[in-house]
Amino acid sequence: MKAGVAAALAGALGPALLDGEAVAPRSVEEMAGAAALATEQGWQWKLSGRGTWVTDDPPADLELSTRRLTRVLSIAPADLVATVESGVTIAELGAALRPHRLWWPVDPPGRGERTVGSVVATATAGPLRHGYGPVRDQFLGCTVVVPDGRVVETGGRVVKNVAGFDLPKLHAGGFGAFGVIARLHLRLRAVPESDTTLLAEGDRPRLLAAADAARDSGVGLCALELLSPAAAGTSEWCLAARLAGTRTGTEGEAARLRVATGIAWHTLGHDHAMSFRDILATTAESGSSTFRLGCLTGDIATTLGLLEATAGAGATFAGMGTGQLRWSGDVAPAQLIALRRELAAREVPLTIERAPWALLRAAGHFGSLRNGVGPILARLRSLFDPAGSIVVALEGNHG
Repeated sequence: MKAGVAAALAGALGPALLDGEAVAPRSVEEMAGAAALATEQGWQWKLSGRGTWVTDDPPADLELSTRRLTRVLSIAPADLVATVESGVTIAELGAALRPHRLWWPVDPPGRGERTVGSVVATATAGPLRHGYGPVRDQFLGCTVVVPDGRVVETGGRVVKNVAGFDLPKLHAGGFGAFGVIARLHLRLRAVPESDTTLLAEGDRPRLLAAADAARDSGVGLCALELLSPAAAGTSEWCLAARLAGTRTGTEGEAARLRVATGIAWHTLGHDHAMSFRDILATTAESGSSTFRLGCLTGDIATTLGLLEATAGAGATFAGMGTGQLRWSGDVAPAQLIALRRELAAREVPLTIERAPWALLRAAGHFGSLRNGVGPILARLRSLFDPAGSIVVALEGNHG
């Protein structure tokens, strides 16, 4: 935080607003006051949650954090909706929902200290995207504080109240460029009676063929992920499948999976399955940078080869039913920009989820956008943040 900024904030809003080097409001109203004052003073600010998913910090006059917005405001089992503040962690949310036999079917990369706001702002879906859809489908609305201090309510608390322009989707994967997500209305599911994880190991071409067979067979999977040895913490490539539902149903689908793929699967016990998922979540941040890309499922094998040849060794995760690939490792800006250009020629987008600021500043979270899209994005940003107060690199210097 720049010299003088902390004193000015403490004097105007009270010293309790400060938490170490960060400004950490305890309510939406305090967040709005801090944002308005920062914009009025011409300060640039960066956004943060618990700080577990970032690599390093962009230059800014102050850090505005959601780490104290930690309340689970309501849980409505009948509506399958929970309203939470954005600083609630994934682990805290799970603990609050467990007594109600509910869960939020999002398994993002990173440790359990990641906040719900961080997951939505970065749209970092995990393997469960296969069965439950992307992050943008897992919440109904949100409360956003924009830089001039306005508090904007978007979407609704129940499905029937969500109508018109779907503004919440702008914030899912917007990396905080349009304001601070302060509260969220989350879509929940009932905890399934049975939740089974199966694992197969072997060479990549064989597992790719098995994954294609599993997908084409119509087996009711909620996740189907091909994992490199670095991602799975194993000596060989792995294919992981997850089934959820009734006990009879999951047993039947597991049998169908074995027949359809013709490979040897072994079922993980509950504790082993939990530790395996923890490994996948943490290896997704094993390098200094993590990015995702999306391709057609029929092009996964080709895209994996291109990724391996251009980005080099790293932890690789391939959603065999969604075409979402994630890679984590160490990559130079020029290397990533070259990869993005090769992928763009195949109409495969690459989004940087986390990276050192030097790489983000050069390449941007999204990189250069298609003709006509850049001006629209710039106009949207100017509507929410006309003074350019929020430090975030969406397009980068070189795309």
